[in-house]
Amino acid sequence: MTAWVMENLSSEPFVALWRSQLNAQLEGWLSQVQTTKRPARAIITPHAGYTYCGACAAFAYKQVDPSITRRVFILGPSHHVPLSRCALSPAEVYRTPLYDLRIDQKVYADLWKTGMFERMTLQTDEEEHSIEMQLPYIAKAMESHKDDFAIVPILVGALSESKEQDYGKLLSKYLADPSNLFVISSDFCHWGQRFRYTYYDDAQGEIYSSIEHLDKMGMSIIEQLEPISFSNYLKKYRNTICGRHPIGVLLNAVEELKKNGIDMNFSFLNYAQSSQCRNWQDSSVSYAAGALIVH
Repeated sequence: MTAWVMENLSSEPFVALWRSQLNAQLEGWLSQVQTTKRPARAIITPHAGYTYCGACAAFAYKQVDPSITRRVFILGPSHHVPLSRCALSPAEVYRTPLYDLRIDQKVYADLWKTGMFERMTLQTDEEEHSIEMQLPYIAKAMESHKDDFAIVPILVGALSESKEQDYGKLLSKYLADPSNLFVISSDFCHWGQRFRYTYYDDAQGEIYSSIEHLDKMGMSIIEQLEPISFSNYLKKYRNTICGRHPIGVLLNAVEELKKNGIDMNFSFLNYAQSSQCRNWQDSSVSYAAGALIVH
């Protein structure tokens, strides 16, 4: 999907077939979704394998308006490297099977000057899937204006609440700009012994119903656009939402804009699970897609 993969595939017919199949998949999923919350200023979208979450992610990407979007910020959680701040990529271009995505070096320079960012290594960038899995979907959603936009990938570490607030304030000026789109990369509940998380409310019925109830409780709180309420929810239930810190940064950026009288609302548009857990040996990952609209 990205540079290191493409460069190691020497078979051009294989690459062409892969590109064609991926393009058909993305077009198929997007064609089945209605545009209801366009133009989105920010979306929350999953980052698992497309077999699991591609159909769900389409509900978020369908709300993107490529005609007004000139910059796409991608906030993804760090899965493999301990990180207490946010980090920027050492790359200038990300390759996808569809076309190359150029990183906005001017915005990167401005962010770098704040002293709030680290520089991730190329290996860290290559190993992290939370940003990578958004790239083909971004390329597809922006295809009609592929020469008119750049991306701003940001790897988000395990931030404290105060740091989420700091990064939210910093990025709020970019969120205020209607030519910018924020892609918040996050899966929802990772349930099962392999994830060391087995919360179960038997009042909800089957395990998968308990998971859905837990996730939708969190989704409803996110829709309220109140970062403190989301933090309190996470403290209470410990729900394994891997993109909780990117979501926290977005909520704090929204909070900053609300102080200036900007009216916004967030709506989730789809929810899915990789499988339905019915016993303690099962496991699943949940996915949700939603959009932020600025009025």
